Amino acid sequence: MGKSSIKEACGKVVFAATAALCIAAAAAIFVFIIMKSIPALAETGLGNFLFGTEWAPDANDVYGQPLAGSYGILPMLVGTLVATVCALLVGGTLGFFTAVFLSYYCRGKVKTVFTSVINLLAGVPSVIFGFFGIKVLMPLFNMLSPNGNSSGLLLTSVILGMMIFPTVASLSKTALEAVPQAYYEGALALGGTRDQAVFRTVVPAAKSGITAAMILGVGRALGETMAVVMVAGNSPQFPEGLFSSFRTMTANIVLEMGYAGEMQMGALFATGGVLLVFVAITVILLSLVTSDKKSKGRGGKKFGFSLFNGRKICFAGKAFSFVSAAFALAFLAALIIYLLVMGLPHLSGQLLFGAYEYGGEISILPSVAATLMTVGISLVIALPLGICAAIFLSEYAGSRNPLVRIIRGAIDVLSGVPSIVYGLFGAVTFVTLLGGNYSIAAGSLTISVMLLPTVIRATEESLRAVPMSLREGALALGAGKLRTVFTVVLPSAMPGIIAAAILSVGRVMSESAPFMFTMGSSIQPMPEGAMSGGTTLAVLLYYLSGENLYTDEAYACACVLMLIVLLLNIAAEAAGRALQRKFQGEKNADKKSKRNRKKVLEQAKENG
Repeated sequence: MGKSSIKEACGKVVFAATAALCIAAAAAIFVFIIMKSIPALAETGLGNFLFGTEWAPDANDVYGQPLAGSYGILPMLVGTLVATVCALLVGGTLGFFTAVFLSYYCRGKVKTVFTSVINLLAGVPSVIFGFFGIKVLMPLFNMLSPNGNSSGLLLTSVILGMMIFPTVASLSKTALEAVPQAYYEGALALGGTRDQAVFRTVVPAAKSGITAAMILGVGRALGETMAVVMVAGNSPQFPEGLFSSFRTMTANIVLEMGYAGEMQMGALFATGGVLLVFVAITVILLSLVTSDKKSKGRGGKKFGFSLFNGRKICFAGKAFSFVSAAFALAFLAALIIYLLVMGLPHLSGQLLFGAYEYGGEISILPSVAATLMTVGISLVIALPLGICAAIFLSEYAGSRNPLVRIIRGAIDVLSGVPSIVYGLFGAVTFVTLLGGNYSIAAGSLTISVMLLPTVIRATEESLRAVPMSLREGALALGAGKLRTVFTVVLPSAMPGIIAAAILSVGRVMSESAPFMFTMGSSIQPMPEGAMSGGTTLAVLLYYLSGENLYTDEAYACACVLMLIVLLLNIAAEAAGRALQRKFQGEKNADKKSKRNRKKVLEQAKENG
């Protein structure tokens, strides 16, 4: 075997091994959470845990002794499901109609603007949604509440709905645009109006993709933590109305993990196990829907049941699509303008560059340093692993390979695991492995596992977008597959990979819950190294907004975080446009080359 063959074999093994890490990570999360849950479930009994109506833990309860506390999660289980359904009614409805608006009623620069709005909303940290909820929406909703307190189901549903809105809108838009144009044109040719063609033909044909978007929205709502903690009220009781306080399972974990005793901590891990079951159900439903979509062709069924069966109803659907898009734009504008207006005046030198001491003045400089360190370490870990895994899936793996199916299933599971469960996993594994102390290193390792699905999917899409002619040309010139990947494919896909890195930075910036369990559960001073604790900007905003003692500092922190998110989104879109222009230019060059070859052949035939 020659040196080139050995290199090719080693490269393939390395790529396959990094892809298999996704399987190991998904399995490890399930195994560790279940192992931590079993002792608590053995003490309480599975039935009492799932269907018990009282959650009143005792920090002194330990395994093997009579329990003084109660550990029933049914109120929080019901609260989670009710909040998810209500959020889907808000975000799912707005997202679907906005997708219709973008696909069939919006053109040119306006479409570009609204697409950017959706992408920006998708990148806004959950803690900013929660902060906006308690500072802006809560005072408005208080006027509607009978008791003057709007913490509860209605406010939570609106906040969660706007958080899942970008997911539903983006994926529904993709599903609608995947329907063959012939369906739309055929409906018009048969005498239907434009609205009827959209709502009676295109929408039913795209229902599999729209359903998948809704399922992913449900997964996002089920796993949300920080925004819910800030607006739900957090009483461990059944939601009794739109303005009654309630608690979700994710909120229960983050609120009590910091002071939990042995039995209480086991019950919290068991709550995380229940969340993992919901994730598994979501992934199974999503796979069934998407496989059903593939079996029926690119656009799904040609005709199907539609709620929009009359001309007036279709016109009403069109009107609501305009209203939904306008509402999304207004919400984002209000969010950005409010944070800038309230935050910019409080950006003082002390806040930005001063030293932080316990009991002294607040400074965000230590949090900026901790955030940058976390971003750097996590990218160094996640980017190489994610890119190698994407290379295996795009360049080496066959579509019918069972290993590929397992890897893709593991990626789907990792992308759906709630961030709070990642926090539990990081606390059990990385914090323990690194000596049992909270540290930036533990937080970075935890977030690296979270980033893998994002990096893999974005990189794989970029690699698949590279024209096949470039690969064929390199191979025809004698280059091996490994050399082709590194010298031709990867450089061509670099703008997309850069966009994936930028998206990963945004993900690190927006997360809160995993860092609270791995980097420290209080405001930390300037980190001295990767093994010291730290507080990221998102976590700092959560603490400042919760104490009501540092309102001005909270506004300033939110403003800085929002500005960073804006810059990251602008950079990601610029990289995406560069990738699109590059590939469009290559496609045009290919077409021109083919035309030239055709002319040469025709001239040769004419000349005999």
